[in-house]
Amino acid sequence: MQLPALLSRPVVRALCTAVALAPFGALAADLSLSVADGPTAEATLYVALYNDAAGYADSKAVASQTAPMRDGKARLVFAGLAPGRYALRVFADENGNGKLDTNLMGMPTERYGFSNDAKGNRAPPSFEAAAISVDADLQTVIHLH
Repeated sequence: MQLPALLSRPVVRALCTAVALAPFGALAADLSLSVADGPTAEATLYVALYNDAAGYADSKAVASQTAPMRDGKARLVFAGLAPGRYALRVFADENGNGKLDTNLMGMPTERYGFSNDAKGNRAPPSFEAAAISVDADLQTVIHLH
């Protein structure tokens, strides 16, 4: 028996794949981030998202975004994340040079922050301190220092 053109093998294969993967798409979550306490002058917010301690330690983000800051605030969304633990690092580029400026001691001179409003002791906080669980749509806030 011959399949109609609409149900050819490639089409059937694609449909089966879509049906098989559909449950995984349903598990995806959106992480909505609000950042507060930034500079009142216009600045660009840089955001890096990490999904494990090794990537966090090596500054190898799984995703990153920039957003304009206005009146010290910014909002953005990381959409379609797989369930898991994530940490965020953010900084407000106040002088437009695309990097987090530091003083001679290595301390940031521009505003920065981490998920959970985690703080480090003369170093960035650990992944564990900054990690948040994302297993459904989540809204979080980071206050810049």
